[in-house]
Amino acid sequence: MSETVFVPLDVPKRVRPTYVRNYETITHKTGRLMLFAGDQKVEHLNDDFYGEKIHPDDADPEHLFRIAAQGKIGVFATQLGLIARYGADYPEVPYLVKVNSKTHLVKPEQKDPMSTALYSIQQIVDFRDRSGLNITAVGYTIYLGSEKEPEMLRQAAQIVYEAHQHGLITVLWIYPRGKAVKDEKDPHLIAGAVGVASALGSDFVKVNAPKKEGAVSSELMQEATKAAGKTKVVCAGGSSVSEEVFLQQLYDQIHIGGTAGNATGRNIHQKSLEDAVRMCDAIYAVTVEDIPVEEAIKICKGTSPAA
Repeated sequence: MSETVFVPLDVPKRVRPTYVRNYETITHKTGRLMLFAGDQKVEHLNDDFYGEKIHPDDADPEHLFRIAAQGKIGVFATQLGLIARYGADYPEVPYLVKVNSKTHLVKPEQKDPMSTALYSIQQIVDFRDRSGLNITAVGYTIYLGSEKEPEMLRQAAQIVYEAHQHGLITVLWIYPRGKAVKDEKDPHLIAGAVGVASALGSDFVKVNAPKKEGAVSSELMQEATKAAGKTKVVCAGGSSVSEEVFLQQLYDQIHIGGTAGNATGRNIHQKSLEDAVRMCDAIYAVTVEDIPVEEAIKICKGTSPAA
């Protein structure tokens, strides 16, 4: 499976080869994205990395980099500070710099969420050029429906435009959230969120899978993937579930819902290094290699010749 890369018109001609190379790197020339999410050190503090049912390997931030280096992924998303501290030991990893982040301490019922940019695109480009690391993409989160939405939309628009000026791929995390939002996973609202990502010119958009009582989530996803147009939709991995359930959900999101992949964190990194790498390989198999769920489960369990 291969795909001709669509290059948006806000990418200057001089950097189109860089854009195409970055896009092909993170999608392995398939148009599908296996995004390994490692930005939760800020987002969820230590809740995702230490505690009951979380393997001790996950307590060390370097665990994320070991997984990204040894597992099959498209791109590893994390903060620039972590990349600066560990990237020299893992130069082969393709990186996505998460431009903004916030903790989960202030709840939406207390104050509408706002997550402002921590770095400029020029700073990220300068770091890429000085370090020689494979910085391929940037990501930014918008909380749609927050009272702070206008500022996040403005920042996201500027980040997408400026990133494209340097041939970087963009992924917008968009979560409807705030006192004005009654149901964060309403299918119609999620379809609206991906439409916003398209209007802002993003290459990919990460959203939560929609939910509605009595309906199949992957079928509900179809409204969103149609609304996205040329912007590719990837689903958040969500809270930890069994490998079998996760891989089947992922397969259905792609083959029924029309998504272009996944963005997965906890369902990978909360395992031991060995199990996390196998889970990476299984997710990659479903997402990029289009392998059936049954075979991917064997990879995950270590019983497949491909494992």
